[in-house]
Parts: sequence; C-alpha cells; structure tokens
Amino acid sequence: MRYFAAAAEAAGVDTETVPAGTAALVVAELTRRHPDLAAVLSRCALLADGTRVERDDEVRAGVTLDVLPPFAGG
Repeated sequence: MRYFAAAAEAAGVDTETVPAGTAALVVAELTRRHPDLAAVLSRCALLADGTRVERDDEVRAGVTLDVLPPFAGG
C-alpha cells in the first residue's frame, strides 16, 4: 500500500502492508487502522499495479496498491 499527498498525511505513513481481499475490505481495514483516512478515501482512486480498481474488485496478494487523491491543476 502506498499513500500520496492528503492520503499520506491522513494515514500518517507513506507505505504499509495490508491483507488481500476485495478493495472494499482493504478500505475497511485502512479506515480501522487510520480513522482520519476515511474522509480522504471516499475521494481517492485505488490503483493495483497501476490499474484502477473498483470497490468490489479483488486485490491479490503481492500487488502494489496506490491510494491517489484527486489532483488539482491543469
């Protein structure tokens, strides 16, 4: 698990290991560990090895999961 920008700030860490499962289960575990992250996660994209995943998608063990908050600018 890698966090960027506001997600890293809310989690208090840049990286950590999470169990495999659906993206929804991963998000539930993250909000259990880091309650302040809940508000940020609702606006973030989740990428597994660079591919966007939806909440019901399976996240396999060993993949790199990125939490990317929306970016401003142009």
